Amino acid sequence: MENTTETPSFEAGLRELEEIVARLESGDTPLEEAIRLYERGSVLRQRCADRLDAAQARIEAIRTGADGRPAAVEPFAAG
Repeated sequence: MENTTETPSFEAGLRELEEIVARLESGDTPLEEAIRLYERGSVLRQRCADRLDAAQARIEAIRTGADGRPAAVEPFAAG
């Protein structure tokens, strides 16, 4: 599992989240570790969701001209 103080890339966060889910679904994880994994998974899930929301907002900020082509892109200010 990755360092909990770093902010992983979306892909790394998703991979780590998948690993956590697999470990929790196995049923072989002791309770205290399962709780810790669940908490880490919850943080990763929120970070991934936030990044997806930001990406969607950036995509929606693309403006199209009369011919249907992208005419301009407005920068997305997250936060």
